[in-house]
Amino acid sequence: MKNFSIIIVVLLAMLTVSSIFVINEGERGIVFQFSKIKRDSAGEMRIYEPGLHLKIPFIERVNKIDARIQTLDGAPDRFVTSEKKDLLVDSYVKWKIVDFSTYYVRTAGGNIDNARALLKQKVNNGLRTEFGTRTIKQIVSGDRDSLMEKALISAESSKADLGIEVIDVRVKQINLPKEVSNAIYERMRAERKAVAQEHRSQGREKAEVARATVDAKVTIMLADAKKQAFTLRGEGDATAAKVYADAYGKDPEFYGFIRSLEAYENSFSSKSDIMVVKPDSDFFNYLKATKK
Repeated sequence: MKNFSIIIVVLLAMLTVSSIFVINEGERGIVFQFSKIKRDSAGEMRIYEPGLHLKIPFIERVNKIDARIQTLDGAPDRFVTSEKKDLLVDSYVKWKIVDFSTYYVRTAGGNIDNARALLKQKVNNGLRTEFGTRTIKQIVSGDRDSLMEKALISAESSKADLGIEVIDVRVKQINLPKEVSNAIYERMRAERKAVAQEHRSQGREKAEVARATVDAKVTIMLADAKKQAFTLRGEGDATAAKVYADAYGKDPEFYGFIRSLEAYENSFSSKSDIMVVKPDSDFFNYLKATKK
């Protein structure tokens, strides 16, 4: 009898434990009774808020749904601009469930993967529309905030369609497809190369002009220097000639004697010098006079 009482107590405890379920903060619960969703008196799906609740053991089961803010961050998607240029856009979405009944029905039993796929499709449709009305320059030069704001507005329909509220839509990164990037880089490289070549040509042209200008100045300076040298030399020769003439005019005999001595000195500067002239030549006039 005592053992039977213990069994009854254990069974009652198990029934009590299995009839209690807890919905944590950040969660919502849906109770199924014989595979059918439990509804309230108005026939609406009953959503259990955080707290301690009761259910019928072995008959009812609880399905918990995450009610926290979640992030949808998938692979980059390809969008087309108004210029028909492809862009790879990496974005993310912050969202949460606000209508659990609609969410459960539209996502085939609260399947999170289905929810993400449907939400991504809606957000991408909004982004595709916004990218399609803008050029690459507009997107890159600062119109991104307006683009994300309008994409967020266009995603508001998900609240009625999916029971999901889109809190924020953000574009993290915008890239060109690899084949387009390579083509653009090659074009930029060719343009920079052409500009560099033009600068080099202009530099060479300016160098030639500067070199020609310097050469012309040098030529003019050399010509002026030669002119001054010739002028000074001529003036010096004229002065020397005048000095010689004045000296000769004062004492021609003495001047002739000095000139003859210089001629003798220059003619017989070496012992091996030989001169063949007639003895009665005028060259030896002063030697003859000295001999006498």
